[in-house]
Amino acid sequence: MLYFVRMIARPPFAWRPVTLIAGLVTVLLLATSNGYGYHRDEMYFRILGHHPQWGYVDQPPFTPLLNRLSILVFGDSLWAIRVPFALMIGVFAVLLALLAREVGGGRTAQALAAAGSTGTFALVGGHVETTATADLLVWVGVLIFIARALLHDRPRAWIAAGVVTGVGFYNKNLVILLLISLVTGFLIVGPRRPLLSPWPWLGAGLAVLIGLPNFLYQILNDFPQAHMASAIADTKGPDDRVQLVPFQLILLGLAFVPVWVAGIVTLLRNRELRPIRAFAVAYPILLVLVFASAGQPYYTFGLVAGLFAVGAVATERWLGGRRARRALIIAAVVVNVAVSAVFSLPLLPADRAGFIADANSTVADQIGWPDYVRQVKGVYDRLSPDDQRKAVLFTGNYGEAGALDRYGKPLGLPAVYSGHNELWNYGPPPNDKTVAIVVSEAEPAQVRARFGTCEAGPRLRNSAGIENEESDASVYVCRQLPGTWQDLWPELHHYD
Repeated sequence: MLYFVRMIARPPFAWRPVTLIAGLVTVLLLATSNGYGYHRDEMYFRILGHHPQWGYVDQPPFTPLLNRLSILVFGDSLWAIRVPFALMIGVFAVLLALLAREVGGGRTAQALAAAGSTGTFALVGGHVETTATADLLVWVGVLIFIARALLHDRPRAWIAAGVVTGVGFYNKNLVILLLISLVTGFLIVGPRRPLLSPWPWLGAGLAVLIGLPNFLYQILNDFPQAHMASAIADTKGPDDRVQLVPFQLILLGLAFVPVWVAGIVTLLRNRELRPIRAFAVAYPILLVLVFASAGQPYYTFGLVAGLFAVGAVATERWLGGRRARRALIIAAVVVNVAVSAVFSLPLLPADRAGFIADANSTVADQIGWPDYVRQVKGVYDRLSPDDQRKAVLFTGNYGEAGALDRYGKPLGLPAVYSGHNELWNYGPPPNDKTVAIVVSEAEPAQVRARFGTCEAGPRLRNSAGIENEESDASVYVCRQLPGTWQDLWPELHHYD
């Protein structure tokens, strides 16, 4: 399967600097894993993990089941569920180095590529349990095996790319966007001949076969993730489209932008890399796909990281043994790591992290949950004993439900219910529970229209004074519901 250029040399793997970088970033993430508190998504995954199934309305099963496994192995703690994600970023560092090696990168290029794991979004993904973290491994893994197939005459690597893709479907289906972008890139700039060989098709078939249970779940349940994507596009689409291009500059950090831009230029200009220049063409195609679908701005990160690995090879050649240039690159890495760590990790006290929380909503959504639960507990304690026996908790979003499930049970709070995303499928409260403690961001009139006679209670506030999604939420005590819970339940379902 030789094309129009000779095979590119593949240097030895620089295991010492690469494993050192991977180890250091993992240790940093583990050392800071207990900072602030649970993210809203983590507490949601904790609930989903107690209900294992092939899929959920808003995601495939991998992350919730990993949450459950972490709790079973390490205990029900914040640190426990974050351990696997810190380790994933260590693996991510190694994969970036391996991709740099596939495209001819030596020791310096591999070390610089591994340093991409210290970028802003990578540190967020290693600190907080998120579906995006495993997706990084999937996307970069696919790029590695395609590069191996095309640059080193290893057609069987298409099979490995298919296996990685199929496994990735259990975490997210977004890898389909990468595949569409790459195939389109190959059709535009070539090489097209590999697409006619059986190997890519065998890989694609294997990916579908491995991911089949996840696809069947979608088909049998009326494609819930498609409905979810549509709801996200309706609620967040305009903001996501505005943020898409600026967000590309901070995915790895501003200091690393020249490196991944160099990766694009190198792929388009370097004759040795012509078999994979579609990687560069795929990036603007991916941007268009994300923009058209109103996807999240970070959806491009896996490909940007791959371009960074290629750019690390170009940077290595640019250094040319010159000390001044090497010092410049080292300074850029140090500055980028420092800035990324400050904006991604809990290095500052929560009450001094306001400017970081304003810039990074992931930080804001880790702060205040125990405070909010104690406020709900205060409302519950003021009920009469008879009302307490009839009471249930109902929340407007899964973050509130997850917090009350995690922190409320030890405080003696009643069961929590919500109509948000997958939680609606767990059913309504019993009809004899006629007192609802409602936590909602909706206007009081809307709450009363849904739940009958309601007394407004306190607005949720956290002791750190951080503004987050709960800053507009209030606690209500509602009686005289306008119907049974069974009657009300269909109207309480919402995706976002």
